[in-house]
Amino acid sequence: MTSESVPTKETILIVDDELSIRRILKTRLSINGYSVISAADGEDALSLFKQYHPDLVVLDVMMPKLDGYGVCQEIRQYSDVPIIMLTALGDISDRITGLELGADDYVMKPFSPKELEARIRSVLRRVEKISTHQGIPNSGIILLGLIRIDLNKRQVFKNNERVRLTGMEFSLLELLLTRAGESFSRATILQDVWGYTPERHVDTRVVDVHISRLRAKLEDDPSNPDLILTARGTGYLFQKISEA
Repeated sequence: MTSESVPTKETILIVDDELSIRRILKTRLSINGYSVISAADGEDALSLFKQYHPDLVVLDVMMPKLDGYGVCQEIRQYSDVPIIMLTALGDISDRITGLELGADDYVMKPFSPKELEARIRSVLRRVEKISTHQGIPNSGIILLGLIRIDLNKRQVFKNNERVRLTGMEFSLLELLLTRAGESFSRATILQDVWGYTPERHVDTRVVDVHISRLRAKLEDDPSNPDLILTARGTGYLFQKISEA
């Protein structure tokens, strides 16, 4: 395991059992001003995560001791830190598994370091984004029945209990909510929230899984949603909010 001595920007944890990948990413990300720590297996990754509290995790799927799925699942028990999965698995369902467990995005191996760096910048930018929106109360608080959404603090409560959302989940909710009644295609959502244009149809599955996760956390009946609706033939929209 290694670490930069003087953090200059966000801290990134690289988890991969291939030494060459760890070295390349550590060098490139350090040059870009990030503080980088790395681990070669899942157990070491969890130990480093608890020690350094990184701002983002780049996580390989196939690793000894504990695979990336297990690491992702464990981290999501207590943290909403952004996670980008690295996967060489060819089956689409294998890629989707990481997203269903709480990953924010995934990159296929072999990958371009520039592409991964762009994904990292995009995820961190969205997670840190704090903005104001037209048509939203000055308080930034939106009440939808038993759901309270605080756009300023990026928090959601249901029945007065905090609903744990990842940064990307909240950014997706924020996009749909602040333009309620407007339908968005999956490609538009991917571009606006994740910051890249889909090259393959499967890329938009990132959006579908995040929508499913949001519905599971917010809807009373996720299979028959009242808030986050499917726009037939288009994508998704948030129900139009009635004016008080």
